[in-house]
Amino acid sequence: MAKRVLHDKYFKLAKAEGYVARSAYKLLEIDDRYRVLNKGRRVLDVGCAPGSWLQVAAERVGPRGCVVGIDLQRVDHRMPDQVVTMEGDAEKVPPEVLLELGGGELFHTVMSDMAPKTTGHVDDLVSARLCRSVLEIVPGLLRPGGHLVMKILEGSEYTPVLRETQRMFEFAKGFSPKASRDVSREMFIIGKRYKGPRPPKTATPDPAGDAADSSKNGSET
Repeated sequence: MAKRVLHDKYFKLAKAEGYVARSAYKLLEIDDRYRVLNKGRRVLDVGCAPGSWLQVAAERVGPRGCVVGIDLQRVDHRMPDQVVTMEGDAEKVPPEVLLELGGGELFHTVMSDMAPKTTGHVDDLVSARLCRSVLEIVPGLLRPGGHLVMKILEGSEYTPVLRETQRMFEFAKGFSPKASRDVSREMFIIGKRYKGPRPPKTATPDPAGDAADSSKNGSET
């Protein structure tokens, strides 16, 4: 009963304070704890509709910051001037397009509140795929030292996705905000201080191959 009252509390707060959805309080709590949104910074929200995270991010970065949102659905709610949205799939839109919307530079924070539209035992697998799609676009959009926030459902792929995030960031862990429903399996993976894109792998010299080449070259002289 107490959890239900808490849920109603956040729902009513969102209505009273002008947020599109109660999910705004999840990001507020995350930022209060982990400081992933800062004044004057550039933020990318992947899967931004209906727009509550855009609202929170705009408040935290202030008028000198910039918040870019992308979603397959249109954001109908009126947003602050520092928010720019576009309809599209972040996996298919060239990074340059999103960067241009944000002023032409890499983002300081990438965040995603995307959730599966399906229901049933495959939800956690779809959620993990969505998270991995975010991790795949990070190298082209997030600046070294930047931060990440993304929602994931607990399940068999939660730990593997967390470990993948830990390899990319100096700090990464899961967090469950108080505003999450008591029956929800949702967690949020927080990544801080992005290590930057991995350098391309170079071929390891093969001593045996080098020797063979030398022998071959010698026989042709």
